[in-house]
Amino acid sequence: MDRIADAAAMLAAARLSGQPVEPLPVIMRPRDEAEAYWIQNAVHRLIARSRYGVLTGYSVGGSSEAEQRYLGIKRPCSGGLFAGTMRHSGVKLSFDDYQRMGMDCEIAVRLSKDLTAAEGPFDYATVADAVECYMPAVQIVDDRYADWRRIDLPTLIADDFFGAAAVVGSPVPAAQVRDPLGLTGEATVNGRPIGSGSGVDLMGHPLNVLAWLANAMIGRGEQLRAGETIFLGALFPTRWLDVGDEVVFSVSGLGRVEFSVIE
Repeated sequence: MDRIADAAAMLAAARLSGQPVEPLPVIMRPRDEAEAYWIQNAVHRLIARSRYGVLTGYSVGGSSEAEQRYLGIKRPCSGGLFAGTMRHSGVKLSFDDYQRMGMDCEIAVRLSKDLTAAEGPFDYATVADAVECYMPAVQIVDDRYADWRRIDLPTLIADDFFGAAAVVGSPVPAAQVRDPLGLTGEATVNGRPIGSGSGVDLMGHPLNVLAWLANAMIGRGEQLRAGETIFLGALFPTRWLDVGDEVVFSVSGLGRVEFSVIE
């Protein structure tokens, strides 16, 4: 377990100091994805003492084919969301708070109940009753790596896979969202369209992503809990941002989320 603690300490220190993340020493690198999530949990405990604050949910990466191609991965993975970096629509974000600032435009849900091992395994139909509301959402990502393509996948997972902050729109009760599969989203930067996608792009159905995460958590001896927010994956590949960018991401039936990037 010293390897796990040492790896977590190194990743947490790099994130909090703003220093580029280098490949971990071989002896500390997670040997597989199971170890990656053990390190990730330890990182979460360490950064909870900082401006990141407590864990408030999870984001899923690689839930669309477009995102998997962009990132060079073959299956989804998950990272943490934190109360101290969760922002609401209309916020102004400082470009200098990030090493290389980007965004993933997503559909998010908030849970009304725990998704326990006793009730699993889950599919999209059995997780639907646990969804309290839907939200348009943007995950702020940060390329905080000296060269992310030299970082092995388990280490990227351990470090929350680029996750840095989040911006969410107003919640829409689940009862008002008749067909999550038909949700479509489009983003503009400075008034120009830069990407679009729909619920079907997310593992065939947005709630398939939630079911995947619930089952994956159970497989790790954990569970999703009531009140947590889950980002279901990018509808189109990451867009990198610059000072002065004005972002609007609209989702049919859910409204929109917007923010600006300042110095």
